[in-house]
Amino acid sequence: MTAIVDRPATAHLHAGYETGPREMRVVEVTALTGQITHFRFVPVDGAPLTPYQPGSHVIVGAGEHRNAYSLVDDGILPTSYGISVLRRGAGGGSDWLHDNISRGDVVEVEGPRSMFGPVWNQRHALLVAGGIGVTPILSHARAIARRGGSADIVYSYRAGHAAHLTELRDLAEAPGIGLFEVSGPDDTRWVLAERFGAQPLGTHAYACGPAPMLETYQEIAATAGWPSPRVHLERFTAPEQDPGEPFRATVASTGEVIDVPAGVSLLQRLLDHGRPVPNLCRQGVCGECRIPVRGGTVQHRDFVLTDDERAAGDSMLCCVSRGQDIEVDL
Repeated sequence: MTAIVDRPATAHLHAGYETGPREMRVVEVTALTGQITHFRFVPVDGAPLTPYQPGSHVIVGAGEHRNAYSLVDDGILPTSYGISVLRRGAGGGSDWLHDNISRGDVVEVEGPRSMFGPVWNQRHALLVAGGIGVTPILSHARAIARRGGSADIVYSYRAGHAAHLTELRDLAEAPGIGLFEVSGPDDTRWVLAERFGAQPLGTHAYACGPAPMLETYQEIAATAGWPSPRVHLERFTAPEQDPGEPFRATVASTGEVIDVPAGVSLLQRLLDHGRPVPNLCRQGVCGECRIPVRGGTVQHRDFVLTDDERAAGDSMLCCVSRGQDIEVDL
């Protein structure tokens, strides 16, 4: 008789599923434009990299900052992670990477994480990029081309600021992939209206870029009668919001009541009270600070949750959202 030994499952302990912080070496630093640089990383320990959905991002340690950057490849069996970074001129992590990172340097990279993934059974895709928002759109386009799918790509850029344009033009050589290059808000609006009206049934749309372009994208989609579940977008920054009204939140596990003044986030007050909550952007665009909610009325002010998730009322992004008599489950 053979004894059966009860051992813990180890399948998901393979290094190829690792998404926690790990040291990675910079193997490529390439200037794409005067203000955009491409960085490519490989793991220091030589372990396999985790595959990812198109549109995913990693979090990179940049001096005192931790910034999220979109991955530009298709995500299938990666041997390196590539990001392209815009120098913003505000002294943050993006500037630090430009000023301090060279080939051979080691940085901490966490992820990948998916917040802007594709709908896999879509018939066709409309991909819209503005400026540095081309990075996740390029990832989507590469994945679609690899699978032999079809897409229309609209790329709005200023002369001299078109990162990855050569790669998009090369992808557009494949059957079923079309590229529409535009410059300026008027041309962008016209092409978006024309493309939204020309898509076949079963198309999903994806956009990333500056806030004004995303507003135009949503407006045109709504005017064209597109249902919101087929209109996807990712924001790098969020519009400034009003300070909101003061409210109270109760921690369900302890009964502790936390007062949240106007102009202060629930996230900050939780941290002040020794409640660790993962966070990153503090603008409601990355989804890191999502916490469970047991009761109360939530005033959702984020740019991550879907309409259905908001209606469920069982979670919130505590960096921006507010409410009345909220009970949080931490």
